[in-house]
Amino acid sequence: MTRKIDHHAALIYTMVLVSAAEGQITDAELEMMGRLVKTLPIFARFDRDRIISIGEECAELLRREEGLDEALELVAAALPPPLRETAYALACDVAAADGTVDQDELRLLEMVRHELGIERLVAAAIERAAGARFRTI
Repeated sequence: MTRKIDHHAALIYTMVLVSAAEGQITDAELEMMGRLVKTLPIFARFDRDRIISIGEECAELLRREEGLDEALELVAAALPPPLRETAYALACDVAAADGTVDQDELRLLEMVRHELGIERLVAAAIERAAGARFRTI
């Protein structure tokens, strides 16, 4: 792996990976990704015109035979330790955005957690918080 991405692209890749886990990206997931990029402080200096091209890069990578593994490696290499929990939280928010988290998304979240070295208790807290934010009655 000689290619590199920046931390903004890594955060967007993480969101795209979990969104694409079930084979299609829902409108709710797309809206959530856009909202997160527009509102979170980590994206304050991000050129929002890049979001589409970064998403397309990630989707193209996922079409390759070992694309998922390569994408996860790129994400891990690009994220400093303080942003790894942020990436996992973004992934959880996108997974929860459409009201259901299926087995494919859960498996992808597990892969992200392992690749980024997120401790299990920390991951559980992040997951629980995402569930609480997106719960409906």
